[in-house]
Amino acid sequence: MKNIIIFGSTGSIGRQTLDVLRNLNNDFKVVGLTAYNNVDLLLKQCEEFLPEVVVLKDEEKRDEFNARLKSNIKVLTGDLGLQQLAREYNADLAVIALEGISGLMPTVEAIKSGKNIALATKEVLVTAGKLITDLINTYNVSFLPIDSEHCAIHQCLQGNKKEDISRLILTASGGPFRGMKTDFLKTVSVEQTLKHPNWNMGKKITVDSATLMNKGFEVIEAKWFFNVEPEKIDVVIHPQSIIHSMVEYKDGSIIAQMATTDMRIPIQYAINYPRRCYIKEVKFLDFALNNTLTFEKPDVLTFRGLTLAYDALKTGGSMTAVLNAADEAAVNLFLNKKINFLDIYKIVEENMNKHKNIENPTLSDIINIDKEIKNKILKDYMR
Repeated sequence: MKNIIIFGSTGSIGRQTLDVLRNLNNDFKVVGLTAYNNVDLLLKQCEEFLPEVVVLKDEEKRDEFNARLKSNIKVLTGDLGLQQLAREYNADLAVIALEGISGLMPTVEAIKSGKNIALATKEVLVTAGKLITDLINTYNVSFLPIDSEHCAIHQCLQGNKKEDISRLILTASGGPFRGMKTDFLKTVSVEQTLKHPNWNMGKKITVDSATLMNKGFEVIEAKWFFNVEPEKIDVVIHPQSIIHSMVEYKDGSIIAQMATTDMRIPIQYAINYPRRCYIKEVKFLDFALNNTLTFEKPDVLTFRGLTLAYDALKTGGSMTAVLNAADEAAVNLFLNKKINFLDIYKIVEENMNKHKNIENPTLSDIINIDKEIKNKILKDYMR
């Protein structure tokens, strides 16, 4: 039996991770769970999985949680609680499924304490890829992707040599506005943007999918996950989302990973690697029903998120932290109907152009940049 901690257990990935654990016949013991402030759902999860410790974001929620708690579970709070859980509680694996940069420090502490990592939080590698990969090598822990695209590439690389890779090919659905041009995007609503054609995701990542910024983040992640230069990472639009990504080798062969659009498939592979498990709720791919696969180049002139991410990655240093912070702030403004869709690109680009890049940022640098950029954008646009 392996001990597991799930950071972000009440979010989409966290809930689906617990679904997977229900199919693993007690192969895992849940040591810790963390939630933003969803007390109701966290209580239900505690009743079922009986963790030793939980973390809530706000201290005021702790009293409410304790008053309703029927078992002896320790309750921590805030960012320090997340770090304490990552550092002090024994576990074989930490699933990082927190929102935004809040996942960075728990990941660092989990690695330093010798825990293997299954990563779903993009911002960890987007903001601090070199720092994290250096820690992974120093502490010699496993580091596996949960994102369907990176999990697909990980599977396509099995049994092959890195020097034989020609390129990694990340697939993208194209989001809800595939094929549309700038004139159309000027007036799109929040409600239209949140109607993803294939995936049921959180609001922020759904907007990022529409701007292609999410795919740009995945390019940055792929560089750090697989130690491949940006020039060897391509993106192709694949509207059906059946092929989750591919690897092309120097002999011209391409290996692809295919499955239905169900995040429980990459989750089970990441947390149970190298074994695979059957999940009864997952639908298997039926080629009679899914008999058309199409591909097209991304429209990077219209959907500039991908271009901005490549630019940040090639600049390196602290620029990817700026990219991430500016995008998060801009998406929040858009979701609150303070700016229009195309303003997201404008805000990100302006902040990247103004930033004095730090070639080798520390963790403190990255966290400070994140706060400064978000505060500046909030001040500029919320007046």
